[in-house]
Amino acid sequence: YLADFGIARVAEFPVYAMDGRWIVEGHGVSPTIEVDNLPHATYEGKDAQLEAAISYLQQKIQDEPIPELKARPFPEYGQPAEDVTN
Repeated sequence: YLADFGIARVAEFPVYAMDGRWIVEGHGVSPTIEVDNLPHATYEGKDAQLEAAISYLQQKIQDEPIPELKARPFPEYGQPAEDVTN
């Protein structure tokens, strides 16, 4: 039970339409890069999805480096702030 005396439940059975089709609920977004986590590798502590994500991000950073961010000095009290679009 929850604090408001409600109940949180997980679906245990598939839902079918009147014509017998299985209605897929909560499908979400299909992945751009599909990676299988093999059971034995997962058992050994390997995470193929995490490794693929890290590899992808490292390549993305190498291909499209992010310029260094530089902080602007804070304006003195009572002075107008500089144009923030530059």
